[in-house]
Amino acid sequence: MAKIADIIKYEGDNSTFIWKHPCEDFNSMTQLIVHESQEAIFFLNGEALDLLGAGRHTLETQNIPKIGKLINKATDGETPFHCEVYFINKAVQMAVKWGTDSKVRFIDPNFGIPLEIGACGEMNLAVSDSRKLLLKLVGTMHGIAWEENDGGFAKSIQNAFRPLISTAVKAHLSNAIRSNNINILEIDESLETLSEIMRRSIIGGFEEYGLTIPQFYITNIALPENDPNFKRMSELHTVSFQTRMIQAEALVKSAQADAEAEVTAARRKIEMERQLTETEVAKREAERDLIRAQADAQAAKMAGFAEAEIMSAKGYNQKDVLQAEVQKAYAEGLGNMTINGSGGVAGDMIGLGVGMAAAGAVAPQMSEMFKGFAPAMPTETPASETKCAKCGATLPANAKFCLECGEKVAPTVPADMIVCPECGNTVAKGKFCPECGHKFVTVCPKCGKDVVPDAKFCLECGEKL
Repeated sequence: MAKIADIIKYEGDNSTFIWKHPCEDFNSMTQLIVHESQEAIFFLNGEALDLLGAGRHTLETQNIPKIGKLINKATDGETPFHCEVYFINKAVQMAVKWGTDSKVRFIDPNFGIPLEIGACGEMNLAVSDSRKLLLKLVGTMHGIAWEENDGGFAKSIQNAFRPLISTAVKAHLSNAIRSNNINILEIDESLETLSEIMRRSIIGGFEEYGLTIPQFYITNIALPENDPNFKRMSELHTVSFQTRMIQAEALVKSAQADAEAEVTAARRKIEMERQLTETEVAKREAERDLIRAQADAQAAKMAGFAEAEIMSAKGYNQKDVLQAEVQKAYAEGLGNMTINGSGGVAGDMIGLGVGMAAAGAVAPQMSEMFKGFAPAMPTETPASETKCAKCGATLPANAKFCLECGEKVAPTVPADMIVCPECGNTVAKGKFCPECGHKFVTVCPKCGKDVVPDAKFCLECGEKL
């Protein structure tokens, strides 16, 4: 009689996916131990009953309803009963190797050269549905692993799924290379993309049997290194690569030249803007200087007009000023008159008249009074003889044009007279024009004070003009 087990636990290795416990006779109080990375399924009379997770389980009705009910019907709860238990390893099996059983035919889309390539790699495999895997793949075997020699099982997952992997890789690898525009000579750069495409193409076949593929890796694409066509394609690829390099270098140089041209143009633009700005600033400064000069001139003109207006408002002009000076001189002459026995009053009056006549007094009645008493003297200086500035001909007095050549003769201005630049009249020298009130101003270069026209010295600082 077989030994009746009191404790049931997993005794297989980690490479096993499903392992059947060798003991099939259990008491109703048998303890079942399931690890964290495992699940356990009970079979009674060929029927899969409860699926138990991690922990310690006692084979009784309260803990295992399906098994407990059957045990209570068949036994008194203490006698042994016949049952089978399978442990399913839920841990991810890492680096499970795979490979195609033959070459894959591939026609390069760029050169149209047919090639034969192979593929191999590794994948991570895990159980996703324990009951489905046990019922569909294991059946009544003692267990199953990836390879045949693992656990000594008669069947392996590798043998079961090799045709599925090989067929999926052959059917999708060439198309994946072409659809993703992958150069066969640079295929190592795209292994990650191809691996994901292959995983999606084969995962459905594994999930049908309760397995899943978390990761799938193509680690190597076997290229036909000794194939003459492949060698020729490699040479053409090298030439194409060199051509692309030359074109890229030319493009870089062109881009650098364009960038330098843009920088130069930007600098030229900045310089032109700077020069334009300086020109505008200078222009605006000149305009401001002109405006200030015009303002100063207008102010001076207005000051002259204002002074003339003030004099006019006071009731006198420059002529009145000159007349007042003459009257002052006349008064001083009267003060110098002496009454004595030698000359008498008549002599003093004669002397005063002579002085007034010599000074060119403007009181005509006084001149007439003393004309008879004054010594004989010319009352009017004959006009000096003038000559034409163009032809040298002698001109008569007060001539305005030359009788010989028709040249206009500039008017002769006496030394004590001045031509007013405002109204054009010849008037006596003074600070203002007696005709229009224009102010005759000469500015001292040293102290900046106004000076009487034709003055030789400044009355303020004595500067020689």
